[in-house]
Amino acid sequence: MKTNLLLQLCFTALLASQSSAAPDRPEPPTHQRQAVRPRANPMPANLVPVPSQLGAPLTGLTPEQAADFRAGMAEFENVESPDGGLGPVFNNVSCVHCHADGATGGGGVVTVTRYGRLEKGVFNPLTEFGGTLLHQNTINLGVREDIPPEANLIAHRQSTPLFGLGLIEAIPDADLQRAAAQPPRDGVKGRAAVIQEVATGQMRVGRFGWKAQQATLLGFAGDAYLNEMGVTSRLFPTETAPNGDTAPLAIYDTVADPEDQVDPETGKGDIDLAADFMRFLAPPPPGPQTPGSTAGRAIFQQINCAHCHTPVLNTGANAIEALNKKSVPLYSDLLLHDMGPLGDGIAQSAAAPKEMRTSPLWGLRFSAPYLHDGRAATIDEAIRAHDGQGQASRDRYLKLSPTQRQQLADFLRTL
Repeated sequence: MKTNLLLQLCFTALLASQSSAAPDRPEPPTHQRQAVRPRANPMPANLVPVPSQLGAPLTGLTPEQAADFRAGMAEFENVESPDGGLGPVFNNVSCVHCHADGATGGGGVVTVTRYGRLEKGVFNPLTEFGGTLLHQNTINLGVREDIPPEANLIAHRQSTPLFGLGLIEAIPDADLQRAAAQPPRDGVKGRAAVIQEVATGQMRVGRFGWKAQQATLLGFAGDAYLNEMGVTSRLFPTETAPNGDTAPLAIYDTVADPEDQVDPETGKGDIDLAADFMRFLAPPPPGPQTPGSTAGRAIFQQINCAHCHTPVLNTGANAIEALNKKSVPLYSDLLLHDMGPLGDGIAQSAAAPKEMRTSPLWGLRFSAPYLHDGRAATIDEAIRAHDGQGQASRDRYLKLSPTQRQQLADFLRTL
């Protein structure tokens, strides 16, 4: 698919990385506040090796896998054009336009808009009007999308960071289902997002996206190509009709579907290349430890943040050695949790309106602003906004001294 330079006049500028606002200087704790008692939290000895550079490939790839990573990055950064299948309605022209913070594959501050209708707790995606995703751009001003007046719910979502996703893909479904089967702790009980995987038709545990709506990186890539760029593929062969109206497709959809064709020599299409890039993209490197961050690690455990943000999960047996039986310090259980008012209100795939997937915390310092819609400029604001199953830990956080809250933030910035 070739770059159409003239098309760029219609689009927004590339994303710029943002960093969180500096927290206020901590006040010394008073004798009235009870200090959190540190406790040991040893990390496994077989943690996955992480390169020092953000956006680097996994350590231990074969030459062929390293070549697949580079080819995948080139496709990830490629700018789509109408001649190659872009549109007719879309949100952006390349993967990197939305995933660039810190390095190619990072998160992004540009948000997409979701909408629907919620009545008496029942969510209506307004499929007949093209719901739930609003496409903000078009290849021609003769066709565009608007939020239908029937919608009474509008939500915004940031692009998630993609670092280390191959390791997350390699965590066995059974491990996630086993965690979901555990009894509640502190009012917290996650739920595995069991979905039908688009490539195989098998029932799998979703783990990618704010709602854990995709189970594999190939499905995740195919979904993004269709819904964010309007590019159909063998997994998603049906063109997006603007606001559900198929009539404009006869005029503006001039490339035969599926637009992403498989190369007969490599057996791969663009979605396969993008999946390769994500699969072989290394996790974010950890930050330097300090006495404050060490104390913050103990506080993280003490106020039960780890009930959802599980420090380490493990990959299973894998033919790719770089993904084989690794301990993954992602700080997430990858399960759905009822977050109360913090949920975005959109039912999607297996997730109910108030449910959100636990976001991995690794690389947190590269992904401000925080929460699904970017409402929190700082880590402190993000924690204070927790609700639903996160409320008990939030309330414990609010009882910490300013020094302890600073130590917790110091720890989170090392992940």
